[in-house]
Formats: sequence, structure tokens, C-alpha cells
Amino acid sequence: MGEMRRINLALQGGGAHGAFTWGVLDRLLEEDDLEIAAISGTSAGALNGAALKAGMVAGGREGARERLDWLWRKIGALDDLALPDWMHAWLPDPGLVSRGVEYSFPYVMGEAMGRVLSPYAWGPVYRNALEPIVEQLNFDDICADAGPEFVVCATQVRNGKIRIFQGDQICTQSILASACLPTMFQAIELQDPETGTMEAFWDGGYTGNPALFPFFEPHLPDDVVIVNINPLHREKIPTTPPEIQNRINEISFNASLLRELRAISFVQRLLESGALTPGSMKGVRVHMIADDALMNELSVATKVVPIPSVIAQLKAAGQRAAGGFLKHHKDDLGVRQTVDLREMFE
Repeated sequence: MGEMRRINLALQGGGAHGAFTWGVLDRLLEEDDLEIAAISGTSAGALNGAALKAGMVAGGREGARERLDWLWRKIGALDDLALPDWMHAWLPDPGLVSRGVEYSFPYVMGEAMGRVLSPYAWGPVYRNALEPIVEQLNFDDICADAGPEFVVCATQVRNGKIRIFQGDQICTQSILASACLPTMFQAIELQDPETGTMEAFWDGGYTGNPALFPFFEPHLPDDVVIVNINPLHREKIPTTPPEIQNRINEISFNASLLRELRAISFVQRLLESGALTPGSMKGVRVHMIADDALMNELSVATKVVPIPSVIAQLKAAGQRAAGGFLKHHKDDLGVRQTVDLREMFE
């Protein structure tokens, strides 16, 4: 085993597309010389982070992989997603599946109802479909001091500000709050970690997808690996109603991440120019694992409707993307940044 490399993981939200992150984490956990020091997760990223932390505390790396497998079997209502590689060639193209779902009658009707009916209109028949899954997570392990530090991001509804839940603040309700899309779910009410008062919370993607500032603590490593599942760039201009709505969703849920990356880039320039004394600000090194080509083929439809074949292909894509990152950039961890932030913002 080589020199231990310590990283922070920033896990984006994106509904069922979080299966891509599952694949990334599964591959990263195979590396014995890679230590995950801290995790920041939003929505699906919070679910993935919680499963990883719980499994890691209970059973190490293999325990984390097993717990992630359990989570996605529950989300996809599947008995087994471990398909052999050769079978993926016979699975339907995920882009075609996504477009098929977008124009299916049940999905179109559901979208239309979501624009005229609030989640509060369902009265006593309303339920949060994620709650039975989240309740089964072991929060004693998730909140333990052992294992990676873990924070969950949510949005406080009344003031629109980000809230970070950590330690024993993390519970079923805070995970649900992080994944609470307001057009689908009733706001989650729980104690605000900053004020101590009961407040309503929505999806953390609006204000931190995911939050990077918790990684700025001096004791954490400088390397931040972002697992991005919302494509930053789309070449094709959206023209159809589903395409337009999908791109609005992606831009909205990338905005907070881009703001934090711009701030990191600004601090990096100040440190390089000597305007800031070395050590006065955290010198963060940013890395990213993504598959924009695949995500460009998908849409919000496959985020909200877990399709077994798409989930399996997303996991495999995440494993490949993480494998490619490790092959080309593992030796850069602890040494240099692999995302060109200047090019991104110029």
C-alpha cells in the first residue's frame, strides 16, 4: 500500500441520478490508500453520505459498500443490481428511457398536477416515500465521532439560507429535509441548528449543492473531490418544454456550487499573487468526478422516477468515471488541483 491520501467528498443531489455517485463511492472504497476524511452531502448526496458513514463505522470499507448497495436496492425496489458488464450492452439506452418517461402519460399528468396541486392538498393520504428508507439507517453510526466527518445541507424556508446539520443533529428528519423538493414533498419541520427554534426546510440544493465551506477547517485535508451529477454544460439549446424545465432545474441546482467554486478560485489567486499570507486562508485543491456526456442524455424525469436499468447503468458509469479519475489523477491528490477554475470562470 502506498502513501495514504486524505480527501474530502462533496456529493451533489440529483434524485435517482445519485446512483452515479453510488458507483463512484463503490470504486473509491476499493482504494486502501485513500482516506475519506469528511463528506458534505445534499439530497441524494446526503443519502449516499449517510449510508457510507454508517457502513464505514460498522464494517469498514466493505461495510460501506454493502450499505450503499442496500440503500439503492431500496430506492430502486430491486433485488439485485450487480449486473455483469456484458449485460449492460443489452439494456435500453438511458437517453431513450429518459425521453420515454418524459413523454409518458403518467409522468406528464404528474407534472401537470404538480403545477396546480400542492403536496399539502393530499391531506391524510400524503406520505413521504423516502421516510421508510431513511428511518432504517443507523443514526448511532452516522452521528458517531468515528469515521469520516459528515454534514448534511438543507434550505431554511423562511429566510432562504443554507443550514448545515452535523453530529447528533443528523436524523431522519434532517436527511428528509435535505431531499425535500417542495413541489413533491411537504416541508420538513425540525429544530434549526443555528437558532434552536422549530423551522421548515426544503431541499439543500437551492443553497448548497453541496456546501464546500465545511471543508475549510484547518484539520481537514486540502483536497476536495466533487462528485457532480448535474451537468455544468449543455451544448444543445433546450427548445421543448421538458428540455427547458430540465435545464432550469440543472442551472438552479448548480448555482450554489458555482458560487463557492468562484470564491475558492478568487482566494487561490490572492494566495498566488501574495496578496494573502500563506496559511491565512485555506488553500483548497478542487477535483471533480463526473460524466457530463451521460448526464446530457438524461433529464429530470429519470431523477424523480427510479428506473432499474438506468440505475444499474448509472452505477456502472460512476465506477468507470472514478476508475478513470484514479488512473489519471490519483497521484495529483495532495499535490495539485485537477480542475481548472480559472478557465471555468473566464
